[in-house]
Amino acid sequence: MFQSTTATKKLAKLHKRIKAIQGGTSASKTISILLLLIDKAQTDTSPTLTSVVSESLPHLKKGAMRDFLMIMEEHRYFNESRWNRSDLVYTFETGSKIEFFSTDQPVKVRGPRRDRLFINEANRVPLETFDQLEVRTKDEIWLDWNPTAEFWVYTDIIGHRDDVDHLILTYKDNEALDQQIVDSIEKRKGLTGWWKVYGLGQLGEVEGKIYKGWQQIDELPHEARLERYGLDFGYTNDPTAIVAIYSYNGGFILDEIAYSTGLTNREIADILNNTERALVMADSAEPKSIDEIRTYGVNIMPVKKGRDSVNQGIQFVQSKRISVTKRSFNIWKEYMNYMWEIDKDGRIINVPSHRFSHSMDAVRYGMESMRPSERSLHNMIQLNQERRRNLANNAR
Repeated sequence: MFQSTTATKKLAKLHKRIKAIQGGTSASKTISILLLLIDKAQTDTSPTLTSVVSESLPHLKKGAMRDFLMIMEEHRYFNESRWNRSDLVYTFETGSKIEFFSTDQPVKVRGPRRDRLFINEANRVPLETFDQLEVRTKDEIWLDWNPTAEFWVYTDIIGHRDDVDHLILTYKDNEALDQQIVDSIEKRKGLTGWWKVYGLGQLGEVEGKIYKGWQQIDELPHEARLERYGLDFGYTNDPTAIVAIYSYNGGFILDEIAYSTGLTNREIADILNNTERALVMADSAEPKSIDEIRTYGVNIMPVKKGRDSVNQGIQFVQSKRISVTKRSFNIWKEYMNYMWEIDKDGRIINVPSHRFSHSMDAVRYGMESMRPSERSLHNMIQLNQERRRNLANNAR
C-alpha cells in the first residue's frame, strides 16, 4: 500500500499556481503528486479535468500512467468500467477526470482547457509546449524533474514569477523506501556530482555515468540501415532487452524492440521473426537459449567474450555517435542511469553497475560484433602503411 510520507505532506502545503518539484532519485516526486491529484479528483464538489503529461506516449505509459494505475489498484480505488483505455481517461465517482497524453500530440497540447496540469519530467518538455499548456490550465500546475542540467524552469520560471512554489525533495523525504535502496544511494556519497544531483536533489553535473553525449531523435530516418539486433536475456527479475541498431550518416541509431520480464525463448523468437531480419547478437552465457531460438528460424549468434571485453565494448560504443529514438523509453532511461560501480570507500571502479544495464548490454552485444578485431586492425594498419609507401615511391 502506498503510504503517506514526508514528501506528500510537504507537497500538500504548497498553495501557489505553479508547484515546481525538483528532487533526487527515489524522492517520491511523481507518486506523491499523483496521490494528491487523485485525492482532489475524489473529493471535488463539481467535476474537474486534470491532465498528466510527459514527452512521449511510451514514456507516459511506463512512468506516470503506470504509477497512477498502481496507486489506484493498491488503494482499491480502481474500477475497470471507469477507465477508458483507448482515450487514457479515468472518470471518478465525482465526475472528475484524469487524462494522460504526450506533448508530441499537438492536437492535445493545443486542445481544450483543463483545471489541473501535471508535467512529469518537465526538463524533457520544451518551454513552448509548457506555454501552450499553461494558458489552457485554469487552476494549478505541477512540474517535477531530476536536476541533471539547467533548463527553462530555472531560466524562465523560478525567480521570475511570483506564483511559483519551488520545493526540493530527496530520498530522505520518502519513508516508504526499502532499506536496500537507501543503502545503495548512500553508498555513492563519495561521488560529488552524482550525490549532489541524485542524493541531495540539487542542480549539478553527474559523475560516474558511463555513456555521455547521446542524442534523442523523433523517429528513424528512412535512409537508416538495420545492422544488428542486440539481445540481453532476462526472465523473472531482470527484463529481456532487444535493441535494433541502425547505421546512419556516420553514426548509429538505437531503437527499442522489447524490454519485458517473463519472455520465453519462443516469445523472443516470435518478436524477432516479426521484425526486419538482421543478425542477432546475444549474451554467450545463455547457449541453450541461443540454440533454442535458432531452431525457430532466427539468425542468432553468441557475442564473443574475453579478457576485458566488457570495458573494450563500452569504449567502442562510446567512441561512436549514438542517437536514440524517442519511443525507446527504457534505452534512454538506462543510458541516463548507467553508472560505474563504486567501492566501499565511495571511489569509482572500472566495473559497470548491474542496475540499468539490460538495454546497455544489448547495445554492447550488437555493436561488439561490428568492432574490428585485432587481426583486422593489424591488417588495416599494414595496408595503410603499404599505401603510404606506394604514394611516396610514385611521388619520386
